[in-house]
Formats: sequence, C-alpha cells, structure tokens
Amino acid sequence: MPRHDDSPRRGRRSRVALGGLAALAAISLSGCSDALSRGFLPRGASTGADRVTALWIAMWITALAVGCLVWGLTIWCIVRYRRKKDDVGLPPQLRYNVPIEILYTVIPVMMVGVIFFFTARDEAVLLDTSAEPDVTINVVGKQWSWDFNYVDDKVWDSGVQAQLTGKPGVEETLPTLYLPENSRVTFVLTARDVIHSFWVPAFQQKLDMVPGKVNKLQVHTQQQGTFQGKCAELCGAYHATMLFNVKVVSREEYDRHMADLKARGQTGMLDNSLSRQHLEPGQPSYQQYQPQGGGN
Repeated sequence: MPRHDDSPRRGRRSRVALGGLAALAAISLSGCSDALSRGFLPRGASTGADRVTALWIAMWITALAVGCLVWGLTIWCIVRYRRKKDDVGLPPQLRYNVPIEILYTVIPVMMVGVIFFFTARDEAVLLDTSAEPDVTINVVGKQWSWDFNYVDDKVWDSGVQAQLTGKPGVEETLPTLYLPENSRVTFVLTARDVIHSFWVPAFQQKLDMVPGKVNKLQVHTQQQGTFQGKCAELCGAYHATMLFNVKVVSREEYDRHMADLKARGQTGMLDNSLSRQHLEPGQPSYQQYQPQGGGN
C-alpha cells in the first residue's frame, strides 16, 4: 500500500510553529525592553539612580565583551588544536611564553584600574552631602523597625516590627517615610543597637547605620510614588521584617503630613541613644520612645 506523502503538511506546521515562537519572542522582548534598558535594575526614583544605572550597564557590557573574547578563544583552541587520528604522543610542551604571560597580567590590571576609576568617580558624587538640602531627616534603625525624625519641622514618626502574616494589608501597617518631590533630601543615619543598613532599592543607594556613628546620605527625588525600603544588613532574628514604605509626594501633601504629625502631638525629636530591647518570643521588639523634655 503506497504511503501518503504528508511532507507539505509537516512543512506548514513547522512554519506555523516557528512563526508562533517568533511572535512569542517578540512579545517577550517588547515586554522586557524597558527593564533591559536599565539592566534589570529597579526603576530609578532619584537622580542618583541614573548614574548608578549607567555604570551598571557599562560594566555588564564590558564583562560580556571580555567573556565573548575568552569563550571565542577557548572554542577556537578546542577546534583548531583538537586531537587528530594520526597524532602520536603528547603535543610539544611549553614551560612558559613571556609575551602571553605579560599580556594576561597587564590587561586584567588595566581593566580593574578602569573599573576602579569610574566606580570611585561615581561614588564620590553619590556620597557627596555638601549641597544645601531642602529637607533633613534623621532615620534611626532599631531591632526591628524604624524611627523618623523630621528635623526641619521638628516632628517625628515611629514604627513597630512588621507582622508578616502573608495576608493582604500588611504594607499599610509598615512605618512610612514621607519625602517631597523634586527635593534634595539629606538622611542622617543612626542606629540604636546593632548595625543596620538603610536601603531604598528605587534610589539605588544604601548606607550602613553603625551604633555610635553618624552617616549621611543625600538623595534628590524626581518622581512621585510609593516605594519599598528595607534593612540590607543582617541584624538579627527578625531582620526580614525590618521593612518600611517611602512615599514621595507633592510639597503640599508633605506639608500636610507634617502638620498631621504635629496635631498628633508628635513634636520634638525622638531619642537617638543606644537601647537594646529584651525580646520575648512572638512579641514586637519595639517599646515606644517618647521625646524627653518636650523634644530635643
């Protein structure tokens, strides 16, 4: 019995499958093109984030170029010098090759030097706090939450340890740091107990908070929105619950929030002294700190 030739049908199915894969790839690439353009970093919410993104992408491009060169040379050596059937014994053994050894010593040193130069240049700009700020906020890290002293308005806000229940609505219970849009903000970073680290991924900057030491970080906000913040330094059993929100709002809304804190009686500055709390299983680690003497 003659077999039916279904090759045209198979060809059509193959073309349809390839077309579907191409369409899927195009959709996927279009969806991640924005993320790809910033090297899959979080969308920046400060002017400093643009500088970090540019350095990040440049370093990735350089690393990929070096990687492609190394991979290419490796594959070329494998193919070019593969063992042939008529080969007998080992190939000639070389103890050293001075020009090549100098090459693969000097080039990596030069590459590290270039990376160091651009990193140091950008780090100097990002850590420069000499400009006059529009707003100064003292952020205090503690096991395992945050206090915010709004220095210019002489009001404060305070948080408690987050209870991560896995249910909706937890974000609304987190301490929230308010910042005005299009403003230069200086964060004065201190810690009550152990080393913490102030990190807002959307700002693409973080800085340690060391007990007994004052660190400063300056950020220029550039767009409104609500962003996540967290501690980036392992600081104890409940480090993962040390979360907060950041709201970048209009100046009018920021002033309203300052007035609201003042109306609640949260005036003055919270104490910055070191205070290790006794922790009981299942209980929040925070005990309310009241301003001393009407605020200091």
